[in-house]
Amino acid sequence: MPKKEKNSHDHDHDHNHGPLPIILYLVGLVTFFVGMFITNELFANILFTITVLGSGYHVMEDGLISTITETRKRKRFSPNVHLLMALAAVGAMIIGDFKEGALLILIFAGAHFLEEYAEDRSKREITNLLKLNPTEGRLIQEDGSIKVVSAQELKIGDKLQVLVGDQIPTDGIILEGRSSIEEASITGESIPKEKTTGDEVYGSTINGKGAFVMEVTKNPDETVFSKILELVNQSQTSLSKTATRIKQVEPIYVTLILVLFPLYILFGNYVLNWGWDLALYRGMVFLTVTSPCALAAADVPATLSAISNLARHGVLFKGGSFIANLGVVNAVAFDKTGTLTKGEPQVTDVEFADDITDAQKDTYIDIIVAIEKQANHPLGDAIIKHFTVKEDLKLVADNIIGTGIVSTYDGVEYQIGKPTSFENVTQEIKDLTDMHSNEGKTVVYFGTKDKVLALVSMMDIASDSAVGLINYLNSENIATVMITGDATLTAKAVSRNIGITDVKAEVHPEDKAMIIKELQKKYGLVAMLGDGINDAPALVNADIGVAMGYGTDVAIDVADAVLMKNDMSNFKYAHKVSKRLNKVVMQNVIFSMFVVILLVVLNTIGQMSLPLGVLFHEGSTIIVILNGLRLLKKLD
Repeated sequence: MPKKEKNSHDHDHDHNHGPLPIILYLVGLVTFFVGMFITNELFANILFTITVLGSGYHVMEDGLISTITETRKRKRFSPNVHLLMALAAVGAMIIGDFKEGALLILIFAGAHFLEEYAEDRSKREITNLLKLNPTEGRLIQEDGSIKVVSAQELKIGDKLQVLVGDQIPTDGIILEGRSSIEEASITGESIPKEKTTGDEVYGSTINGKGAFVMEVTKNPDETVFSKILELVNQSQTSLSKTATRIKQVEPIYVTLILVLFPLYILFGNYVLNWGWDLALYRGMVFLTVTSPCALAAADVPATLSAISNLARHGVLFKGGSFIANLGVVNAVAFDKTGTLTKGEPQVTDVEFADDITDAQKDTYIDIIVAIEKQANHPLGDAIIKHFTVKEDLKLVADNIIGTGIVSTYDGVEYQIGKPTSFENVTQEIKDLTDMHSNEGKTVVYFGTKDKVLALVSMMDIASDSAVGLINYLNSENIATVMITGDATLTAKAVSRNIGITDVKAEVHPEDKAMIIKELQKKYGLVAMLGDGINDAPALVNADIGVAMGYGTDVAIDVADAVLMKNDMSNFKYAHKVSKRLNKVVMQNVIFSMFVVILLVVLNTIGQMSLPLGVLFHEGSTIIVILNGLRLLKKLD
């Protein structure tokens, strides 16, 4: 299957004209209304001509310049819709319909300004991110003095002072101090995060009430925020496949209309016996109503609206093509740890021996926590977080290879370790161990040399948002596949809990990309969600690679989209927006072509005037643009 198509957003016309076109448009609007009330035909026509030249200035400029530029670039005649509308207006004036020509330009130029507004409105949400880009930092110099320097001058190893309320200038780690940091610009999370010595901090985030010293760990162009900005820029300069096809077809379509225009006039005069005057008039109407204005606006405003909507919800796409493709994926593959699961083990079950009293349980919990506080591994952290102690004991523990962690309390030696490190295990404990192990859980025992007193099971459990997403994808008949290096037993246990339809376990990192290719052969379009360096090859090979916002830089670099918070419900929302986008674009394409065909037929049978043709044709363009802007609204 071919790799993702990266499309460059190359507008046929530049929207950034400044205030002059607006001023000229308003002048033309005034002269048009004045001309409407003047009885002298010559003066009225002069005013209408001023309207065409003033209000149509940027239309004609875009039409001529773009046509010349594209013709030279492609080495073949490549006219655009603006040239077509300029010719229609001038043609109307040539046959004496100055008012109709002026009205045509007014409505077309007004619709064009509306499209510019729609695009600007859609871009505003994501462009606002640029304002968050850090500009300076407080560099600690060798003599201990502080110098304020540009953020772009900072380099790896520099030490910075960050004061209360400062914007953190770049990525790094805290060397001294502690604070709460507002990380909404990176993670989308509104609650400040507590940070202390050794913790990582990100450029563009806002420091809270504590001051600290940090060391720079990344160059300015390598920070997480700079990668987000790169995503933003790419999302605004990459069209969907539909928009790209429309851009490619537009000059061909306009050329065809210019060829059909004289043939239509000749056909009307010689075959339908309209006479030259009527044939020329209806030829102008034909030239006007066949202009692909609505078709040209069918995709871009809608896609930019979708990009803006998703940016507000913490999902950044590199371009419209990836958003459009997401709505038609047939399968979604997931990394397990840190993507589907929380990325850290949690205690799921605690089983005490039957003959242990409640008072003894409380004492044993105090001992377990006290021993695990001396350990330094994730399983110990999970146990400490799970239990609430009655008494905070201070014990000394030793880690003995082959036995586990050992400590003495009230003259009794206790140990915590894996099941194989205990000798006297009852059948009841063995059965419980087998049951939990078959569920993919890690089991540890607590007891003495002679007896197992308790069994603790732990597992990296799926996040609630992951469960909701899998249920949604299953309801949409989209295949879900887990690709993980974990043991088959553990992977299948997680998949059962959340409803994953297929599991690829014990997979080496280099084999993930190959599995993606196999899924593409089986299902067609495949999306992949991951967060680690080992997911990068799979993210590249998937039709849509989605990186978790808390993931590695490599994953974010190669992905086509990023979930800024590790909230899988945002992927569900993105899929809904994508489906809506595809539906809206299809509505726009069908509607715009239907209007063109209808107006041509009505014109041919004599039921269409130039003013009505202009009104209905440009009205359809406005309807298409407004339909696309609906994607700015939050979906239910």
